[in-house]
Amino acid sequence: MTTQAPAPLHWKLVIDAADPHTQADFWAAALHYTAEDNSALVERLLSAGALSGEATVEYHGRAAFRDLIAVRHPDDPYDQQTGTGLGRRLLFQRVPESKTVKNRLHLDLHAGPDRRTEEVTRLQALGARVLREVKEPSGQWVLMADPEGNEFCVH
Repeated sequence: MTTQAPAPLHWKLVIDAADPHTQADFWAAALHYTAEDNSALVERLLSAGALSGEATVEYHGRAAFRDLIAVRHPDDPYDQQTGTGLGRRLLFQRVPESKTVKNRLHLDLHAGPDRRTEEVTRLQALGARVLREVKEPSGQWVLMADPEGNEFCVH
């Protein structure tokens, strides 16, 4: 009798944010991802009385959750009824406190040595800032911060 290995777990990276929609706009542009359109789900929940109007905002001309929004890889599948991605996703959730310490988890963006400078410039134009350039025997990268101060690296 052979034992079947359990199916891999589906996951998303959740990032605390003061302004989830602004963060979603930044990261969608930074990664060339798509902001999820959950408007059909939001409208269904509103009409069923399961969601209050105060829990929603207008985001790019459509109804959205006030306190969370995700961006997803444009080639990954998503649930047509809810707009929720089923693959690579970043979910931004509103929290009351601001960031106070260094991230314990961060994204590494791999542009490659011939595109690194171009990507850093593009990301700065989107609202990121350079914290420092790193040159070590193990490699070279640029440590950056997104508009809310979350660190990430461009390799």
